[in-house]
Amino acid sequence: MSDISLNDGTTIPQVGFGTWQLKGDVAYESTLAAITAGYRHIDTAAIYANEEEVGRAIAEAISQGIVTREDLFITTKLWNADQTRAAEALDLSLSKLGLDYVDLYLIHWPCPGYGQYVPAWKAMMELKDAGKTRSIGVCNFYPEALDELIAAGATPAVNQIEIHPGFSQDEMREENSARTITTQAWSPLGQGTVLENKEILRIADEVGKTAAQVIIRWHIQRDDVVLPRSSNAERIAQNLDVADFKLSNDHMAIITALDDLADQEESGVTGRVGPHPHEFNRDTPAE
Repeated sequence: MSDISLNDGTTIPQVGFGTWQLKGDVAYESTLAAITAGYRHIDTAAIYANEEEVGRAIAEAISQGIVTREDLFITTKLWNADQTRAAEALDLSLSKLGLDYVDLYLIHWPCPGYGQYVPAWKAMMELKDAGKTRSIGVCNFYPEALDELIAAGATPAVNQIEIHPGFSQDEMREENSARTITTQAWSPLGQGTVLENKEILRIADEVGKTAAQVIIRWHIQRDDVVLPRSSNAERIAQNLDVADFKLSNDHMAIITALDDLADQEESGVTGRVGPHPHEFNRDTPAE
């Protein structure tokens, strides 16, 4: 799978392995299966409570000679409650991962009610300068918050946002692009809600692929970085096997147009499934 160039001169594999909701041995086994299958981009976060297991899988893959550390692109994230202590939070994540640095460190949510994302961003800029992360970025940020970070001294390399059929986020993707920010898609399969959509199943039948592979290919052809997740080794491998076919312009348009059917009971697609970035302030200290 191809890499995408970020605005800071680094590159990121376009398909990554997401680890949200993977716990304990399942997180370890799934991450090791992903690296063995060919994934070179692994996405975790402090709040996922699986950094130790992800790190153990990375160490095992290196020990087995499957990869070197330099082959891998590892992302973790700064949780909301730690926005005033980014340096300490990253040190703890690095300790759990067993790494000297990560390739990408992200502010997980803006938490506008907390009002700390700009100071957190300045601290992350220092962490990048110190070599503890190669790139810095954000998740779930909206245009005015992005502009505050840019004014503080650095443009985020990445904005990881919810995107899936039924919630294609074209407007926010355009806002990211206008700022030279790469868009990453979390919950790219809509947490499984779109896999039975009849239009996607019809396209899957036409191209001889699974519904998940079709959706992942849709993300790829939109030039987004995509982070599918599975705990099944066969599906983990299938989700990466998306380089040998291409969706037509009609296919792409049909999938994007599912936004118009979101939340209709028989459509099999939904709109936003996660929190709204303007409203989510979980685990931030009370004023």
